[in-house]
Amino acid sequence: MPVKITGNDIATDARRVFEAVRGGGIAIIHVDVGYAVLAHTADAVRRVYAAKRRSFDKPTGLLGNHALHEALHILGEREREMVRRITQDHDLPLAVIAPYRKDHPLLATLDPFVRKNAVKNDTLNILLNAGELRNAIADLAFAHETVCVGSSANVSLSGTKFRLEDVDPELRAIADVETDYGLCAHHNAQGLSSTMVDFTTFRVQRAGACFERIAEVMQREFGTELKCPV
Repeated sequence: MPVKITGNDIATDARRVFEAVRGGGIAIIHVDVGYAVLAHTADAVRRVYAAKRRSFDKPTGLLGNHALHEALHILGEREREMVRRITQDHDLPLAVIAPYRKDHPLLATLDPFVRKNAVKNDTLNILLNAGELRNAIADLAFAHETVCVGSSANVSLSGTKFRLEDVDPELRAIADVETDYGLCAHHNAQGLSSTMVDFTTFRVQRAGACFERIAEVMQREFGTELKCPV
């Protein structure tokens, strides 16, 4: 049985989660856009994919904060300003997809299998501004130069889970630690998770939580229309 964390001490809870994941464990955490599962080692990532019944063709995202995004993503200043406006000024969650600095020393901390599995078409996906707990864990990971990866805590194609008790038993069975912070802020009846945008093409990889508000900011403040898949 996983250790369940139900307190409201975010700093303490974040450290307990981070230490478990850094040590090779698996964590299920509350995120504003839906419960997520975190891992760091190759063994943990393989266990997550098996429990999710997820194809390795689908990459993980990096557990990241703004510092990791600034350090790894290769983007122009205009695109960086877009990300700042959406995630900081408008306080919206956003998964940023962009090319990355392949020679950055932070990536050397990743097992080659984990790194390969986090890359798709020479881009990395970093979810930003997805809740205080997740931000605190990401800050610890960045400070300790430990890159972790994450995915939604659900069996593939079963929809995002917005309460811990709704997370599939297969995922909870492999977790070493889990956090129960109640209902996620951006819960929705459609089961949508984060909005993902490729900031080199402005193609929407996934229209998820807060998509309409994100698209409105991009159009109003930058005159840029997001390209939704047909």
